[in-house]
Amino acid sequence: MKKKKHRKSLLKTLLKSFLCLFLAVVVILGGYIAYLFLSYSRIEDNQPIVASENGLMEEIEFEKTYTAVIQNLGFGAYTQDFTFFMDGGTESWATSEESVKNCINNAAYEAEKHNPDFILFQEVDFDSTRSYHINQRDILEKRFSSYSSAFAVNYHSAFLFYPFTQPHGSSNSGILTLSKYNITSGVRRSLPISESVSKFLDLDRCYSISRIPVENGKELVLFNVHLSAYGGSDEIRTAQMNMLFEDMKKEYEKGNYCVCGGDFNHDFTGDSTQKLNGGAEVDFGWAQPFPTKLLPDCIERCDDYSSETLVPTCRNCDIPYKKGNFTIVVDGFLVTKNVNVKRVENISTEFVYSDHNPVVLEFELVR
Repeated sequence: MKKKKHRKSLLKTLLKSFLCLFLAVVVILGGYIAYLFLSYSRIEDNQPIVASENGLMEEIEFEKTYTAVIQNLGFGAYTQDFTFFMDGGTESWATSEESVKNCINNAAYEAEKHNPDFILFQEVDFDSTRSYHINQRDILEKRFSSYSSAFAVNYHSAFLFYPFTQPHGSSNSGILTLSKYNITSGVRRSLPISESVSKFLDLDRCYSISRIPVENGKELVLFNVHLSAYGGSDEIRTAQMNMLFEDMKKEYEKGNYCVCGGDFNHDFTGDSTQKLNGGAEVDFGWAQPFPTKLLPDCIERCDDYSSETLVPTCRNCDIPYKKGNFTIVVDGFLVTKNVNVKRVENISTEFVYSDHNPVVLEFELVR
């Protein structure tokens, strides 16, 4: 009899313990979901950007060749052996503080080699768990101290408690535009993003617009872009492209000169997925062909590369990099028709400091 009572008492205790544990999990999970929703916010559209005035020159001239470089920094994490959990890999943080600094400085060194007049960086982290709270913007602005700079926040997220072994944490990242010529004004344009739960993986997409005077009274307008990958859809991708193209078209119709560069998160050539991967049809969802049909007549895609073979600009980070892995071209330049492209080249770095390669553009303005 005593044994039966003891068993019942033990069973009640176990049930109570299980119920308490279940309720605790529900409360914690509910609290975390509430935290995500309550902390969610979007930066308002058309936010002015205050640019530094460190540029040594004032006006863009005709009959002169200018060089622009774009580089997605991969928040300083992507050495060749780094794999990212959101791409099917395992890591959520960079290997170390030293590795982050090395990657950012190596990217800066690669850009410097081309003596660029303009540099457009993407995935520039500051105060992020994943990159040890290193201010990468500060590193780059000090490195390019003679350049005017304009920065726009492109991603800011609440603390992500996943992966459980090493939570990704909170993230803050942006796009940095650097110019030897003083940027007189700038604005941050908020892109349309998903309104579903996936919006928590796609904060807070934008592109920046930086203005530089031209000797004829018009302006060179630099667009620095980093479009959606995670949480994207055909509808969102189309809306983002149309917004960007419309802004460029408006500038062209005013007589201004547009150069747009960055990470489009599309197959930029439309066929690089096949050309770089033995003709294989690979679908990672985000790697959709660039929508050339949406391009207005006044905008051209810069894909007439100077190299004989196609050089990729991005690798998928589900596994460590080695030759033969999946690669693609997602980074590139667009220009309005009053900009003459003299050379465009994807630079192979074997992805030693980022999951992206830089792209170099040489151009001149047409009178």
